[in-house]
Amino acid sequence: MPNAVKQAWKAGRGTVNGWLSIPSGFSAEVMAQAGFDSLTVDMQHGVQDYHSMVACFQGMQPHGVVPMVRVPWNEPGIIGKVLDAGAMGVICPMINTPEEAQAFVAACRYPPLGNRSFGPIRAGIYGEAGTYFGTANDDVAVIPMIETRQALDNLDAILDVPGVDAIYVGPSDLGISLGLPPRMDREEPEMLGHYERLVKATRSRGQGIGIHCASGAYIRRMLDMGFTFGTAGNDSGSMLLYSRAQVQAARGD
Repeated sequence: MPNAVKQAWKAGRGTVNGWLSIPSGFSAEVMAQAGFDSLTVDMQHGVQDYHSMVACFQGMQPHGVVPMVRVPWNEPGIIGKVLDAGAMGVICPMINTPEEAQAFVAACRYPPLGNRSFGPIRAGIYGEAGTYFGTANDDVAVIPMIETRQALDNLDAILDVPGVDAIYVGPSDLGISLGLPPRMDREEPEMLGHYERLVKATRSRGQGIGIHCASGAYIRRMLDMGFTFGTAGNDSGSMLLYSRAQVQAARGD
């Protein structure tokens, strides 16, 4: 099955991504019914491991949501395993140089475009039997994170690496790298200026660009700026915010 998120970006349609920090297939199944275009299992900062990731994929699969993963690091072993499990997009943190971007792309692509080993133990079930190898290099979205001053300095070289489909902005780490406090829905003119530059650079190359946000309203603002996708917080944060609001309402706070 073609990657619906990549198709939407190519058609100029923005998408909304959900974030799974809770290691539960049931939680993923619930989130998959909220209307997200994609759901990303967070193996970097979320409380997820490989087995919980697979359970999350199984929970979301019947609902047609594109499964993605943020891997813990730019390491080919785990990148290959999440792809074999069925990830249709991989977000990789702390890509700061074109060489790191090249290594990331290579881990995501089968030869001759990369060095990924063949063994799609679950990924094959997302398409017709026996066709996965022929389509995976086109369908998998390779998404390096831009979240440091060094990455900004190397932006053009990173974007020019063949096989980079999109980039993903980490507002907290990017802010820290620039001497600002960590937060998501940023208003500093300096940060908004960087966002505009990133949008312009990716748009000129036909690439996607995403950003992690704290609210749907800020996602809408970023899409209007030219971003192609945004993430609304995460599952654990949404559960806490909703539950806290209901407790406060019940107590009359």
